[in-house]
Amino acid sequence: MSTLNIEDQPLEAQWEHMLQTLEELLGKRPADLNGVLFLIGVQELGQGAKRFTKEQKQDLMHIGICKVLSLSSYYLFEKRDKDGWPHYILNRALPQGGIDKQEALLKMHVIEYFKGI
Repeated sequence: MSTLNIEDQPLEAQWEHMLQTLEELLGKRPADLNGVLFLIGVQELGQGAKRFTKEQKQDLMHIGICKVLSLSSYYLFEKRDKDGWPHYILNRALPQGGIDKQEALLKMHVIEYFKGI
């Protein structure tokens, strides 16, 4: 009897596994996809944990989206601004589809981002 690798599991099982791993590392489980994207944004900003304004939190989620989608060249890293914030440019059109399809695309890329943690 062989056990399946997590990569062989359906997307939602892989997502759940990744959330569990993050909870073990951080001591707190991210509430949802936006919470995970925010964490990625903070990681990519590289300024550590601190208080952010509502606008900065939205910007950090956008950085998270751009970073994970850069794994498939949807976005390309452009530069860091004078404050150290990363900026990306759209490289190719995102696939069309409803919110469920977009969420699945993001989850797949987030899982890829966290491989090996």
